[in-house]
Amino acid sequence: MTKTTAKKVCTTLCPPADLNGEAGWTPFDAPSLVGESLRFVSGEPDGNRFRARYYRDGEQQLQARIWFGPETEGPPGHAHGGAMAAVLDEVLGLAAWAAGYSIVVGNLNVSFRNLLPLQQVVTIESRVVSAEGRKVLVHGRICSGETVYAEGECLCITLKK
Repeated sequence: MTKTTAKKVCTTLCPPADLNGEAGWTPFDAPSLVGESLRFVSGEPDGNRFRARYYRDGEQQLQARIWFGPETEGPPGHAHGGAMAAVLDEVLGLAAWAAGYSIVVGNLNVSFRNLLPLQQVVTIESRVVSAEGRKVLVHGRICSGETVYAEGECLCITLKK
């Protein structure tokens, strides 16, 4: 699917995407935690770029369901790597906030594993791995079933009080 084709497919709004969580996941109100800073990825819940919904799993780690729309296209019919990195930036940074750390992202490393087809709902798993001094390390991945599309490691720095 080329960019032109993708735009023809969704000239108005694309159809709804099922962003429901897994059994045992609790909906998480991310905007109430960090406010307007979620505009880039989560700002248009019915738009043609991203659609996102956040949850906490049984271990209270942040998880997300994300839909990559036609406006995220890079390689024909697939999400752009920069779009995948933006999602990891938001979700992994938010995971630190959800764990109680007021942070900014200092470094984000992304390893791309597979092309991500457009208009597919995927899961972003996250886990706060460690916290020492002002450094918080968060790992995550974009996946669907057994397929991993990208993995990320985020070094977050806590804000000075």
